Amino acid sequence: MNESILMERAGEAVMGNRLEIVLRGVAECVTQVELEALLDAKKEPAAYIGFEPSGLLHAGTLVPMLKVRDLIAAGFRVTVLLADWHGYINNKLDGDWDALRAGVEYQRQMFGAFAPGAEFQTASELVHSDGYWERVLRVAKATTLKRMRRAVSIMGRSEDEAESDTSMLFYPAMQATDIYALEVDLALGGMDQRHAHMLARDAAEKLRLPKIVALHTPLLGSLSGPGRMDTNGKMSKSDPAGALLVHDSAKQLQKKLSKAFCPPERKGNPVLDIWEHLLAPALGDITINRPKKFGGPVEFDDYAALEAACVAGDLHPLDLKNGTASALDRLFEPLRAAVADEPGPYDALTAALDD
Repeated sequence: MNESILMERAGEAVMGNRLEIVLRGVAECVTQVELEALLDAKKEPAAYIGFEPSGLLHAGTLVPMLKVRDLIAAGFRVTVLLADWHGYINNKLDGDWDALRAGVEYQRQMFGAFAPGAEFQTASELVHSDGYWERVLRVAKATTLKRMRRAVSIMGRSEDEAESDTSMLFYPAMQATDIYALEVDLALGGMDQRHAHMLARDAAEKLRLPKIVALHTPLLGSLSGPGRMDTNGKMSKSDPAGALLVHDSAKQLQKKLSKAFCPPERKGNPVLDIWEHLLAPALGDITINRPKKFGGPVEFDDYAALEAACVAGDLHPLDLKNGTASALDRLFEPLRAAVADEPGPYDALTAALDD
């Protein structure tokens, strides 16, 4: 076979592998055709994800960060925007700038430990870039008030809350502008960020700017069940019993999970959500340790096999919960080790949280 054909087929195989890595486990890609064109055109596309500095990280935060790992593996240059100004608007850490700065440094440490290779920039740095605020106004000009109010949900807020704080209406325009200012090809976020990414795509069309590909990951629900989720239907630190903090000890994780809502059916089962969207893809193996009298340790080839055993009643909910606690303890260990090596950022944030 001719060498040029062999090279062409090798290139197609690499492209297919990159596409598979980028898309695995995502809830939505807008659009796959655009993503394929991007991967075909660029060896090192640029992507971004933004996080407000707030409290301590929990399991739900790691789902999109797991996708950051995938994007880096697929050849992307990924910027994590440490969105201090956005946190200020959203009243995170009571809008106290010393606390927000502590939150930024804590996130830089944690995300750096979880996704080596990611780059970091703060919103404070970005808002001083040339033309940033001009572009915020241009986005606002290209967007209706109704659309901007609807997009306030990306903050975990209701539309009514923006009535008492006009700065909240700037937030969606800023998030769209972040995408343009960072000059990225792809915006990553949970499904709760969809409104912002769609606003950015629509504004780009009106402002004659390149449209970004939008990649959305699933959200982890509260352990307490569907009735205890926040505005966006996700795990929230405001429900201490329903959030699995990355600094929780093995005993704390087991205690929280022992009280988790865990119905026999798949739908609405937050424990299986954790396995499907975080643990199985992050750890690569599924082992549930059980006492000998209940059958001893059991291994599953993949997440589908684990789900089938749970739904069929072949795996007791308590065994599933205990196995989940052990797996999370293993996943969180490098983050706890990073704090043990350099406790400064964690100590500064926890001191701010205690004030």
